[in-house]
Amino acid sequence: MSTTVILGTARTPVGKMGGALASMPATELGGIAIAAALERAGVSGDQVDHVVMGQVLQAGQGQIPSRQAQIAGGIPKEVSSETVNKVCASGIRALVILDQGIRAGDVEVGVAGGMESMSNAPYLLPGARFGFRMGETKALDAMVHDGLTNPFSGRQMFDEATEIGDELEISRPELDRWAMRSHELAVAATDDGRLGEEIVAVTISGRKGDTVVEVDE
Repeated sequence: MSTTVILGTARTPVGKMGGALASMPATELGGIAIAAALERAGVSGDQVDHVVMGQVLQAGQGQIPSRQAQIAGGIPKEVSSETVNKVCASGIRALVILDQGIRAGDVEVGVAGGMESMSNAPYLLPGARFGFRMGETKALDAMVHDGLTNPFSGRQMFDEATEIGDELEISRPELDRWAMRSHELAVAATDDGRLGEEIVAVTISGRKGDTVVEVDE
């Protein structure tokens, strides 16, 4: 059985909702990360056998977002591709699928990862295709509806997580302290320049010139 070896990794900066990266679709961000990872690994796009990318908010992104990202990242269109949606676990699930393919001998060189842009999630208008007879209608926020709401209970992720926290007897103050510590560590790592090796800068063109985003927002 083959053994999986990680040759190179890369990620874009993490952007805020509506922040500096808001104008870029997830597929473009994914392509930037793919291109950087291949360059760091010393692998050319035509050496890749398969691509697996995780993405939750796929509404309005066009067909096969993973293929869009691979082409943006310099991988030929002839290379097979698949997009995975397992909500928060989409990216790690993509890695597992690729690892299984390598171990099975189906893939020799592959690319796996995740991409997302909450800023580009559209509003949905169910029932509009065939017209509304009368009365009011409601637009659905794809970010909330497709990404943050339990389809069975109708509750949002925050409420579901709170219930699990109660079951595990983890208090909200404990969670807040953990979250604050995580942010403090991230700020310290950014200030020390320790994240530079994993981040690839993103250049955004605008009417007033280019904006380069190099650190997490």
